[in-house]
Amino acid sequence: MSQYVAAIDQGTTSTRCMLFDHDGAVVSVGQKEHEQIFPRAGWVEHDPMEIWTNTREVVGQALARGNASNSDIVAVGITNQRETTVVWDRTTGRPVYNAIVWQDTRTTAIVEQLGALGGGADRYKDKVGLPLATYFAGPKVRWILDNVDGAREAAERGDLLMGTIDSWLIWNMTGGTDGGLHLTDVSNASRTMLMDYRTLAWDAAIAEEMGIPMSMLPEIRSNSEEYGVGRKSGFLAGVPIAGSLGDQQAATFGQVCFTKGMAKNTYGTGNFMLLNTGEEAVPSKNGLLTTLCYQLGDAKPVYALEGSIAVTGSLVQWVRDNLKMISSAPEIEDLAREVDDNGGSYFVPAFSGLFAPHWRSDARGAVVGLTRFVNRGHLARAVLEATAYQTREVLDAMNADSGVDLTELRVDGGMVGNELLMQFQADILDVPVIRPKIAETTALGAAYAAGLAVGFWSDLDELTAKWAEDKRWEPQMATEDRERYYRNWQKAVTKSLDWVDEDVS
Repeated sequence: MSQYVAAIDQGTTSTRCMLFDHDGAVVSVGQKEHEQIFPRAGWVEHDPMEIWTNTREVVGQALARGNASNSDIVAVGITNQRETTVVWDRTTGRPVYNAIVWQDTRTTAIVEQLGALGGGADRYKDKVGLPLATYFAGPKVRWILDNVDGAREAAERGDLLMGTIDSWLIWNMTGGTDGGLHLTDVSNASRTMLMDYRTLAWDAAIAEEMGIPMSMLPEIRSNSEEYGVGRKSGFLAGVPIAGSLGDQQAATFGQVCFTKGMAKNTYGTGNFMLLNTGEEAVPSKNGLLTTLCYQLGDAKPVYALEGSIAVTGSLVQWVRDNLKMISSAPEIEDLAREVDDNGGSYFVPAFSGLFAPHWRSDARGAVVGLTRFVNRGHLARAVLEATAYQTREVLDAMNADSGVDLTELRVDGGMVGNELLMQFQADILDVPVIRPKIAETTALGAAYAAGLAVGFWSDLDELTAKWAEDKRWEPQMATEDRERYYRNWQKAVTKSLDWVDEDVS
């Protein structure tokens, strides 16, 4: 009988299930996209029921394509889009509102009100490692309680539960209204703005200030332990659910960045760079997030510095779907190769404001430097370069916070197949960029965490031995060109600021 670990990867645009064998190789994949809901400018929502339905479907696909059954699965791990927030009724199992996605900016007024109580954006940072921003889950819960009829009253009665997508899936997978477990893990909890990152416990004072009843909050657990098993009548009946990590922590785990000083960058809907800081939580002075990297069972937690970039791969998607410049995402590389440079044009994709290291919700997207010379190829190149420049901003902040210059960058995610982008990334960072043989490391990290918990893999050393390099890009750009491009990018960023005011919301 074959034995596999299943990973459910619930992302911003789709849900996947992947089966991995003992070598960490992909056996099969099931995947399905879900609807992106945009009720108004700045609002982004998902239907939690659609996500739950898709999850069951993709698990079935992966099992069928791998010619596997439940008895072949030793454990399942979950990884998820992190700050996206669901509030649901514990008695009916129904969400009271759509999931509010991490990119959503509707909570700007709530964030400003909380900051006005004292301390501004840094009001809770010493406890939670995060600035006050629309990005995080806590203010999203507050918005739902304040704006959905009857929600606050139901929450005060103890009828409502909240959670990031991991909690929503685990609750449903373990029984839902019939005894479902209301859990989250330390990595996802660290993105709510409600957990003290030193004690790994909910902070009651912050929850009260945000107007969130403690009864809504899930139990916080480690990233690698047996939480429970799939419900008896479910699609993974009896299978241990044994791993859970937010997607970027999962990618870090899948890249086996287990040593202090190792870093990875994931190129997905947005970009997320994490630097392992070991058992020391490093407060950022340069616009980064202090976050939980992972905790294995009862072991001490491992921390990370993170630079979160809101729009990278989704910018290519926008060029495809909104501008119709390309018919598929890979075409943008061919279009960009038609020219030698960006023609002086720069694209700042601040569709949801700017995340790290700026944290400016008043910013909006801008294309600058346009002349009659600029054509589609130049704009395509500017779109790709925007990802590399934003990564440089984060890397500079990371070097400043850690006091040690990064010497190489491990990369993963959908965009790492774009070789033009990867070479430009190495050029603009002036460090080697390295792609592993398994580029989709998010699901792999969730599988590793679950497999460790049930003894399918023995320890971190065994996982480290499985990592293998696929391709490396070395810097080739002259120093003066690198710094000139980057100076112009920094100038372009200033043109995107101070756009949202009383006239523009």
